[in-house]
Amino acid sequence: MKHPYLAKLLFLLLFAGFGFPSGAFAQTGSVSGRVTDSKNEAIPGATVLIEGTSLGSSSGVDGSFSIQNVPAGPQTVVISFVGYNTVRRPVTVTAGQNSEVAATLADNATQLSEAVVVGYGTQRRQDVTGSVATVDAREFVQGQVTNPEQLIQGKVAGVSINTGGGAPGAPINIRIRGNSSLSANSDPLYVIDGVPVDKGDIGGVSNPLSLINPSDIETFTVLKDASATAIYGNRASGGVILITTKRGLKGEKLRVELNSQTGVSTVARRYETLSPEEFRRQIQANGSPSQVASLGTANTNWQNEIYRTAGTFDNTISLIGSAAKVPFRVSYGNLNQEGIVITNKLKRNSGSVSLTPTLFDDRLRVDINAKGSVVDNRFVDYGYVAGAALYDPTQPVRSDEARFSRYGGYFQFVNPSSGAPLGNAPTNPVAAINNSNNTSTVKRFIGNVQFDYKIHGIEGLRANLNLGMDASRGRGNNQIASTDFGNYNTDSSVPGLNGRYTQYAQDKDMKVLEGYLAYGKQFGATKFDIQAGHAYQSFVTQGPNFLDYRSDRQTLVNSADVLLVPGYYGKNVLVSYFGRATANVSDKYLLTATLRNDQTSRFREGYRSGWFPALGLAWRVKNEAFLKDNATLSEFKLRAGYGRTGQQDIGGAYDTQPRYVVGSSTSQYPLGTNTGGTTYSPQGYNAFLTWETTNTYNAGLDLGFLDNRLTATVDVYERKASDLLALINQSAGSNLTNQAQRQHRLAPQPRR
Repeated sequence: MKHPYLAKLLFLLLFAGFGFPSGAFAQTGSVSGRVTDSKNEAIPGATVLIEGTSLGSSSGVDGSFSIQNVPAGPQTVVISFVGYNTVRRPVTVTAGQNSEVAATLADNATQLSEAVVVGYGTQRRQDVTGSVATVDAREFVQGQVTNPEQLIQGKVAGVSINTGGGAPGAPINIRIRGNSSLSANSDPLYVIDGVPVDKGDIGGVSNPLSLINPSDIETFTVLKDASATAIYGNRASGGVILITTKRGLKGEKLRVELNSQTGVSTVARRYETLSPEEFRRQIQANGSPSQVASLGTANTNWQNEIYRTAGTFDNTISLIGSAAKVPFRVSYGNLNQEGIVITNKLKRNSGSVSLTPTLFDDRLRVDINAKGSVVDNRFVDYGYVAGAALYDPTQPVRSDEARFSRYGGYFQFVNPSSGAPLGNAPTNPVAAINNSNNTSTVKRFIGNVQFDYKIHGIEGLRANLNLGMDASRGRGNNQIASTDFGNYNTDSSVPGLNGRYTQYAQDKDMKVLEGYLAYGKQFGATKFDIQAGHAYQSFVTQGPNFLDYRSDRQTLVNSADVLLVPGYYGKNVLVSYFGRATANVSDKYLLTATLRNDQTSRFREGYRSGWFPALGLAWRVKNEAFLKDNATLSEFKLRAGYGRTGQQDIGGAYDTQPRYVVGSSTSQYPLGTNTGGTTYSPQGYNAFLTWETTNTYNAGLDLGFLDNRLTATVDVYERKASDLLALINQSAGSNLTNQAQRQHRLAPQPRR
């Protein structure tokens, strides 16, 4: 026989026993109060705990908090927040009544540095489960710094930063834990104030990051292992570098900062060569009669002629403050840097604007960042540095002899009768450098607007929207003078037509839209945060049509002196979905789990989707009872993590699709009376390319001593890449090109 009322009776008994424990079985009260800073302003999000229990809460927007069902009797309220000293307040709780507790938290300079930037947000350093390193302005490399990467050179373990040369703005190679791919891009992903900038090269500059003013940068955060980088999935195989720029603070008085540096650069070492007298003796002792006769009477140190003492002037002025409760920072920078080789120089004008207002009772925070720069370069061919070491030191730089007039008065090895260059004769390195005017002007803009809104009615829920762009315009040309020895024209019908003029142009536009929801809550001693979001990012690279002149003359001799260089266009789109969950139990046991799905237009449908999960675990041993009161050991944390990242940055935007390209003016075909029919050429492709993936396992130990004045970190990791993308040679007849992208795997299977 069924008893329909039995279940209801049991429910009422359970509800009475557990729903009203304070009234029936326990003597409890409540504790409430308000958390403020030294300026009596509210501190939202502060952690409030009843010591020795699992009872706790967090302060609201106005700093207030309330904890219910607190056992009657003497208790201790512990109030803490990142960047402030923890406060303990004794309180006596009376059954059935509320006890008021007020707390003012004082700034803690040591802990202020403990808030670290991670992908799509910030975390307390003690809550981080991945391998993360932060370098701020106090630890930057001092002295003349042209490229931002130089600020952290030698500062982060596992990060290799190598300069490609001594020229201003020279390329810098950065590798986080070594190369991550065979042929695909192994550079780290740079995220500047929330904008994941374009990783590719920019026409007209050797190093794209040389367009950023290092004086505007506040911190670098390097994400090394996959459990930290997987939130960026598709572009994070080479690691991630998060760059945060300087900004104003709320209530800050207006101040002006001027940073001015002057530097001098000289050649540290030179090639060891024979002196002019030693050179003469060698030729006279071992050379042929014609070689002996060709010796000159000058004593020239060619390395001295091409090198110089180079000056650098770098100035940045900034206005920082708060106007009408809107914190701001505005800066202008000017850099003029000479290279140690004559004619080599770089000039950079940069500006930045940062606004960080908070609206609607501090519920809406808006971050507006804009950085722009214009860089003018004059490059040199560093092959002439070796040429200076090899050139005959018995010859003069210049000569008044008539046979050298057609070469601008520079000495050259020429035929005495005709004045034409001798076969295989090297060129005067000083003349070659001065005759080449290889210049570029590059403009770049990086900006974004980010909205972070605390939603009414659901405490702890935030909505974040980020709109950003990275746009660059590169224009350059190389004009070789008609007097240049290396471009001598032997055609008597067009005498003196020796020069060349080539140019190039490139426009790049990256646009990003990212949005996510984040929710944080605390239940007793357990805190958790979850977030989920969507990202759309497009990359467009194009070059306009232009004329390429074969001569530097104002009046062209014939149409063969002009080439029409066709433009080009490429677009790649990334669509992503990502999520992350973190948990903190008693500030001892930490968990971070992330998952990202990326889809790229670079691959064909069916091969576009890639999944990138990660899991990080940590145990803060320091907070265990047997170490909690140890004054010497301030941090002891064990970490372990796994993550997968992706790679698709290889080749062009359409290398997986069959396509034709329009031929240039030099690849036309006569058809009947038409002598210039345009041709279309089929291009090679691989329709089965898909994601290259990298799986990383990491284990780490973080130690801190004497309030973290002395810290140590030990990491061990294993990284394994699969489905490697590579540019390899093709068998004859197997494709429409002799080289194409290939993937190292057993069989191509579509991923849906």
